[in-house]
Amino acid sequence: MAVQYWLMKTEPGTYSIDDLARESDLTTCWEGVRNYQARNILRDDIQEDDCVLFYHSACKEPAVVGTAIVTRGGYPDKFAFDQRSKYYDKKSDPDAPTWYMVDVKLDQKFDQPVTLKELRATPSLEGMVLLQKGSRLSVQPVKKKEFNAVLKMAKAKK
Repeated sequence: MAVQYWLMKTEPGTYSIDDLARESDLTTCWEGVRNYQARNILRDDIQEDDCVLFYHSACKEPAVVGTAIVTRGGYPDKFAFDQRSKYYDKKSDPDAPTWYMVDVKLDQKFDQPVTLKELRATPSLEGMVLLQKGSRLSVQPVKKKEFNAVLKMAKAKK
């Protein structure tokens, strides 16, 4: 299957690209997604080796701050079954899981983040899901040309 491209939002106060950079193997599970549409993407669409734009949201200056690579496609979110987790869901059944997660590995942290304002000001990105009115999904598809445009704006490696 061909490589696909995604944008994953995280609040930097919860988990930032710097947190990912501090992981011993630069890898983490992308857990805690509790939106059915985003869950379907994690469960059904995202595959190993897909590319991710790492996006900081709900902060002073929302921005794409780097990239990651998917190292494991969708699998049941174990935190949904852990009563001590803030992501616990008493209705989720291990035999028929409701929630899924993927693993991602840091590819690169941008020296210069690409802000939401800059993204909005770029005509070639006007169709990007992130920029659509009402778009709030924490996991969303990105076209290859959009991914590459963001890399170019960040002066990042391809």
